[in-house]
Amino acid sequence: MFSSKFNILLFFVFLQFGTIGWTQNYRFLENVQLKPDKLTYFRDSVRFSIQGEIPIESVVTPRNPQVKLSLKTAEVNLDLGFFELQKNLANYSYQRDFILAFEPWMESAQLILEFFQGKKNREEAFESKVLAKGIITTPFLVKIGQVNSGEAIPSVGLMIPTGMQERGISRTFESTVQFNPGSSEFRKTEANEAIFKSLREFLIEHPFIESVKVTGLQSPEASEGRNSKLGMDRAETVKQELISRKILLRDSLIEASARWNDWFDFRLLLREEDEISDQRKEQYYTVLMDGTDFLDQQQKLKQIPGFSQLSRSLFPKLRVAKIEVVARSGNGLSQRDYSRLQRELNQKSSQSSFSFLDWAIAAEGSPRLEKKAEIYSKMTELFGLALPYNNLAVIRMREAQQTLDLDRKEKLWDEAEWLLNRAAKIEKNPYSLHNLGQIYALRGYYWEAYQFLSDASVMTRNSDFLMKNESLRGALDIIRGDYKLALLRFDYPFTDPADYFNKGLAFYLAGDYANASISFEESVVKNREFGYGYYGLALIAINSGQKETALIHLDRAAKSNAGIYARIMSDPSFEELREDPEFFKILKKN
Repeated sequence: MFSSKFNILLFFVFLQFGTIGWTQNYRFLENVQLKPDKLTYFRDSVRFSIQGEIPIESVVTPRNPQVKLSLKTAEVNLDLGFFELQKNLANYSYQRDFILAFEPWMESAQLILEFFQGKKNREEAFESKVLAKGIITTPFLVKIGQVNSGEAIPSVGLMIPTGMQERGISRTFESTVQFNPGSSEFRKTEANEAIFKSLREFLIEHPFIESVKVTGLQSPEASEGRNSKLGMDRAETVKQELISRKILLRDSLIEASARWNDWFDFRLLLREEDEISDQRKEQYYTVLMDGTDFLDQQQKLKQIPGFSQLSRSLFPKLRVAKIEVVARSGNGLSQRDYSRLQRELNQKSSQSSFSFLDWAIAAEGSPRLEKKAEIYSKMTELFGLALPYNNLAVIRMREAQQTLDLDRKEKLWDEAEWLLNRAAKIEKNPYSLHNLGQIYALRGYYWEAYQFLSDASVMTRNSDFLMKNESLRGALDIIRGDYKLALLRFDYPFTDPADYFNKGLAFYLAGDYANASISFEESVVKNREFGYGYYGLALIAINSGQKETALIHLDRAAKSNAGIYARIMSDPSFEELREDPEFFKILKKN
């Protein structure tokens, strides 16, 4: 049986995209062409053209014919006017180009063509035809920090760090432990031992661990055998090495997983292979994206010239377990000093025995937003510097992320904007400009946001700041329709699945499906529950004519959250797929 959620959405789909015109035999609106055949958002507008013919029949000739176009939802009716009809020997012809400034309500609208005849100013149409259902707004899938129902709340804003070293910024350690063919036994080689030494050094500099992932892989080589447990055994081996060497304070942080019969890691290696031409790589990507299973793809790969040599080079690099550790640096006050600072915090004095740096470190080390806000607020009274104003603004931005009350959200954004302008007035700095850009982006003022981010980008060469700033700037490039420029801004070692998704979206919209597929899959690998990586893969599949593959990815995406599920039900990209009975057989399970 259908779930209640499914029934509600199904009702919405049929209500919104009813069967008007699906079975109707048209007499006067049969010969109509919409170009492109689906309405698509691009650079703030929706552009399309319509041309058609009205036959002049020998028996019945239309009297006072008129053709009218409108864009409609249940609440809004945008009258696009009547066409000018050109009378010919056998028909009336009409043609017109349209450029509509996009508004959010249009996303679910229907483009309706109506034919009138007889009395002028007649209100009821003789024929009506739905030319398009909804507008494809793929660029708005981009992640800019917005909160969506059923999804994890994104962290927004950049705090000004204290001291000479940047604190609180997450960094990633990545490496691979090599194994012998078909074995999961740890090899005490110089290379493997160096990995654990490097990890120790990394954690000395970045002791605050956020996540530890160990992923075991298995090469397609015959020497690796056909035991699907090999990858997981390798992951468990490395996990035990981490535990026995006491590298981590909390072993419970280690997450072990495996990939088997999966070409994802092979594709990553292929991308870095410089000795293969782009044309040859494209042959490999075509096979690896065709939606067939692992063994079918393996047979097709073997038919590509040079694969035997390539596999000898790359397959041994898949006899590994990957280690990924995300951690950050940081300092804090002693418990005694923190208690003294707390007493001063509760006093109304404008004097303090602690330095600016002590207060800033105390704020950074506080785990709760409320306490951070309290300390930064006190700092605005004690010190006339930009840092407390900027960082208090970031807290207000993050509090706005957590509320469902729209009025409260706006008030928090207003307060944050005032604080940021105050910080920038005290000292013009890239952090406050970035944060202003983030607020404007969340409010939908994309051009103004872009200007703030552009100004921030030229004020520092700090790579951590630029990665955050340019990734948001690249996301806005996608909305602005400049996909190739967006890709230039995504050339950073990301750890967030949303950044990989945005990168994939830029590749997809630029027509580079091979690299889009890699980025979407990287998003999936970073966090399968995020869901949007699967959605991106479904877009590639449906536009490559691979309906079955698209259904598989949509099924996985729909299971992640209700927001994606609802979009699947309305996105015009999957309109034909929704007409397939298999679509509802699969999606009804979610």
